[in-house]
Amino acid sequence: MVLPIVNFYIPKCYFPAVTPTNVEEEWIGFNLGIYAWTFQTYLRLQADGFPCKLVSELPSEGIIIFHHQALEAHKTPIKPGKNQLFIFLKAESKYYGYAQLHIVQNPTEVQKLKDSYYLPHWPQPGLIPRDPLRGDRFENIAFFGYQENLAPELFQPTWEKQLNELGLRWYPVVHSYHWSDYLHIKNRWSNYQEIDAVVAVRSFKNIPDCHNQPATQLFNAWLAGVPAILGCESAYQAEGQIDVDYLEVNNLEDLLLAIKRLKADINLRQKLVSNGYKSSLNIHPKIITRKWRDFLMQVALPAFGEWCNTPRFLQQTILKKRLITLMFK
Repeated sequence: MVLPIVNFYIPKCYFPAVTPTNVEEEWIGFNLGIYAWTFQTYLRLQADGFPCKLVSELPSEGIIIFHHQALEAHKTPIKPGKNQLFIFLKAESKYYGYAQLHIVQNPTEVQKLKDSYYLPHWPQPGLIPRDPLRGDRFENIAFFGYQENLAPELFQPTWEKQLNELGLRWYPVVHSYHWSDYLHIKNRWSNYQEIDAVVAVRSFKNIPDCHNQPATQLFNAWLAGVPAILGCESAYQAEGQIDVDYLEVNNLEDLLLAIKRLKADINLRQKLVSNGYKSSLNIHPKIITRKWRDFLMQVALPAFGEWCNTPRFLQQTILKKRLITLMFK
């Protein structure tokens, strides 16, 4: 069967005036979900020789891949036609009833909905690893991410004071912009050169339900060559191994203890970094690109053929049933 056109769709109103030509560019848009998922996947597949298109208008036929934020450009829900297969990049959003296939960023989500498939979120583009010349120094502890994704306690002066008393410095590199204001973001999430460990904990008081969150913090730490201290989240537990390639903490006391352990134990730091490197081989961009190719050829292509060969009245019945099912998800 001839592969139908694979389209990565970003509505015209969200289409950037300046777009990257490759994923190695230091393009600020890669920090935003809609562009990280859509542009980056398109560019990596294209560079790998896989035929695909980036479009700003919804195609009338073919395989159409779009991020949940693309729906905000439409006044009414978009529904697939006779010869359209919608692949929904769910990210942190709800499921979309009119998409035949879903891509989820947490491996535990595939258990919740039929026709959902896990593909790892891309690591930070242009990531600069920790400088090897830092050797065994352990001084700078950082967080890279959005302000709302870090526990409030870690913004308090008392937390910074506790680290200072241990001879450590705290570097929360945060953004608080709305995703559509990406041009105002300073791209500082990619530079781990001077960082000796990362911390990423969303909350200590109420452990959040993070079933739809990716393991990106863990992936980036592995690739950067720094130990990671993370909260109790299903994505980290599914992708990593606690006390093998990262440390897990549940409260502020655990976090401080974990940092003290890392400061005192060079062997522990080296073990986490070494094991993290081994684990990173499974989420290298080339591996994720291959997973995308396999998904498109082995899942999306047959699904497209099956959909196109289904009578229209049955297609509409399928969509109605799916919409009702997802009302309870």
